Amino acid sequence: MHELSIVMSIIDIAQKESSKANASVIDEIEIDIGDFSTVEPEAFEFAWQQAVKETVLENAVKKINRIKGKAKCLHCDAVFPVENLYDACPVCREHSIDIIEGKELRVRSLIVS
Repeated sequence: MHELSIVMSIIDIAQKESSKANASVIDEIEIDIGDFSTVEPEAFEFAWQQAVKETVLENAVKKINRIKGKAKCLHCDAVFPVENLYDACPVCREHSIDIIEGKELRVRSLIVS
């Protein structure tokens, strides 16, 4: 389950940023997770509940932004939403696409006090 290592990295980021801000508590954390990031939502939530105990994130409100997939056709340059990595371009039907959104996995913001 790589979700636990992801959560541990998020905790590390939060602790470093709260130290920089001379804050002892994080009130809210906002995280972007793309549909193609390979993060399994239930496993992430389970790992989160276990890992944040006794950390600066223990009582933080967690906001998850799910980022839908978007691709650009490498043949005709059309930009379009995708649900699967193997989706074809709706304009020219080619399968040569570049995923331009949906692979995100980042801490967008922290609110500290």
